Amino acid sequence: MIKQQILTKDLIKDKLILRILGIFVFTICTGLGAFVRIPLPFSPVPITLQTFFVIFSGLVLGPIGAVSQILYILLGVSGLPIFTNSGFGFFYLLGPTGGYLFGFVLTAFLIGRASRKQTDSFQPLLNIILASLLILLCGTAWLAFLLKISFNKAFLLGALPFVPGDIIKSILAYSIYKKIEFRTKEIF
Repeated sequence: MIKQQILTKDLIKDKLILRILGIFVFTICTGLGAFVRIPLPFSPVPITLQTFFVIFSGLVLGPIGAVSQILYILLGVSGLPIFTNSGFGFFYLLGPTGGYLFGFVLTAFLIGRASRKQTDSFQPLLNIILASLLILLCGTAWLAFLLKISFNKAFLLGALPFVPGDIIKSILAYSIYKKIEFRTKEIF
């Protein structure tokens, strides 16, 4: 009986502390996801695991998942080599992946808002997939501007090759979240 009480007792009751810890955890995970990198020979943008953590941060933390992505960007801009290909600094944001990084913030926020209003239908997963594709839209718009090419050509370089993977990451993140949803809502 006492053992069961110890196992079920929360060690930290203050949700503010837990949210701050959650933000740091997802900042670190997004940074680590940048190192899982598959370069594509036809695109200046690699496949990474970052988008999985962006999606998952929104699901688990709610709208404050966006704060973890802002912190990730700020740490990279301040000089930590945590962007893809060990990139860092302000000028990294002006490179080909800069638009995607800003999409991280928007996507985590939108998924976070949507996850707090979810039902048990198919709609939440569809919302998550659409929000995750916002990363690609931001990245494509930036690529078109940066490379001075048409949006259609930028879409072929910076979005289309990533759509299947982002859908898979969205489904995986949502599936994991559904298994821990009750507990995460208690914690965060």
